[in-house]
Amino acid sequence: MDLSVIIPLYNEEESLPELTAWIERVTAEQTLSYEIVMVDDGSTDRSWKVIEELHSKNPNIKGIKFRRNYGKSAALNTAFAVCQGDVVITMDADLQDSPDEIPELYRMIINEGYDVVSGWKQKRYDNVLLKNIPSKLFNWTTRRISGIKLHDFNCGLKAYRNEVVKNIDIYSEMHRYIPVIAKWAGFTKIGEKVVHHQKRKYGTSKFGWNRFVNGYLDLMTLTFTNRFKKQPMHFFGLWGSVTFVIGIILAIILIIKKLVLQSNGEIFRQVTDQPLFYLSLIAIIIGCQLFLAGFIGELISGADTNRNKYQIEKKIDC
Repeated sequence: MDLSVIIPLYNEEESLPELTAWIERVTAEQTLSYEIVMVDDGSTDRSWKVIEELHSKNPNIKGIKFRRNYGKSAALNTAFAVCQGDVVITMDADLQDSPDEIPELYRMIINEGYDVVSGWKQKRYDNVLLKNIPSKLFNWTTRRISGIKLHDFNCGLKAYRNEVVKNIDIYSEMHRYIPVIAKWAGFTKIGEKVVHHQKRKYGTSKFGWNRFVNGYLDLMTLTFTNRFKKQPMHFFGLWGSVTFVIGIILAIILIIKKLVLQSNGEIFRQVTDQPLFYLSLIAIIIGCQLFLAGFIGELISGADTNRNKYQIEKKIDC
C-alpha cells in the first residue's frame, strides 16, 4: 500500500465527510493506493456514526474508537501500530490541513529519501495572542534544545516513512515532539515543507493555553529521559556526589576553623551553633538521597525489557 492517512479526531462530525472526499479525490488523481485511519478520541457527538457510514461506502476508510478521551498522542500511537502504508501522513480533522499537500509530502519521502517531513504553517489564521506568539516561543525553545531546524513543531500535517512510526513510542502530549523522538531513534533526515493553513470551518478549537505549559514540561521530560533513561546514575550519581562533597567540605572547614581558634586561645563558636553547619548537613543529606535515587533508577532501568533494544538499520546474513 502506498499511503496511510491518519486522522485523530474529537467531536468533528461536520468535517469528516468533506475531509474524506477531499482525500479520496487527491489520491485518485495521483493513482495512489491508500487507507484512511480515523481515531475517534472519545467523541461525544456523532463522529463515530459518521465514520461507520463512511466506511460502509468506502472500505479504505477505517476507524478506531476510544472509550474515553485519551489525547492526540494516544490516538496517533494506536494508529501507528496498525497502519500499513509505505508513507504515513498525519493531519487534523478540522479541515485546517489541506489534503492537496499529500502528493508533495509523499514525493519528498519516496523520491528525496526523507524520514520525516513536517508541515510549516507559514501564514496562519489563528488568534495571534492565544496561538501565534506562544507557538513561536515554543518552537524557538524546541529548536534550541533539539537541534532540529523546524519552524512549526506543532503542525499536525506531517509525513513519515512507515519504518519511522513503527519504531517510536509516543505518550502524554509528546505528539508535537515526534520529529525529536524520531531523530533520537536514529532517523535523522528530517525536512520541512510550507503548507497552506485554512481557517476552521466547523466547530471550535480543542486546545488552549495549557498545551504550551504542558508542552514545555513534556520537552524537559523527553530531554531528560532520552539522556538518562538507561543510565540514571549518570545524572543522580553525579549531582549527588557533587552535593555530598560540597557538604563535607563545608563541615570540615567549620571544624578546622574551630580547632584553630581553640588552639590559639581565641573566642570561637561551636560548630553546631553556626548556620553554615546546617547548610552543610542539608547538602550531605540531599547528596545521599540523590545517590540513592540513582541506584533505585538503575534497578528500575535494569528491569526494563527494552533496555537493550537498539535501532538496527541493516543486516547482512544474520
